[in-house]
Amino acid sequence: MPASTVLEHFNTAPSDEARRALLACLHSRSWADRIAGHRPYPDLDALLAASDEAAYDLAPEDLAEALTSESLPRLPENTYAAAHTALSAANAAYEARFGHVFVICLDGLAEGEALNHILAAIRSRLANDPEEERLVTREELRRLARGRLARTLRGAGLHSGT
Repeated sequence: MPASTVLEHFNTAPSDEARRALLACLHSRSWADRIAGHRPYPDLDALLAASDEAAYDLAPEDLAEALTSESLPRLPENTYAAAHTALSAANAAYEARFGHVFVICLDGLAEGEALNHILAAIRSRLANDPEEERLVTREELRRLARGRLARTLRGAGLHSGT
């Protein structure tokens, strides 16, 4: 499907269809409503910029809503059981401290580096105070939403300079 057709479909889709697609990228009704409500977008870069802006403006209750649909990143199938145990223990400590699942965007990271990156990030972020961690979590959710949205539209043939 030509890029212009994919974006045109998103821009002209019924609001509930656009919202469903957006909620698959980030489960925040306010984020999805805001992006869907500002259509049409001239190009993917404009849509991604709107996604970023909406994510920066997430209120605490919007963050909580988005976090309910997130899970830890999946480890490669050949990962040792000890690594899964270490990740589960680190995540349990994180959830006990902050009250929600640990989220991290791994876009652009080699699969073999994911485990070490995740474990180092959890351990580092456990030292954050709750307000600082809320800001880091918001940024990770923004990055996740942006990547998912871009992959969704690029998978349909839409490309961006980003």
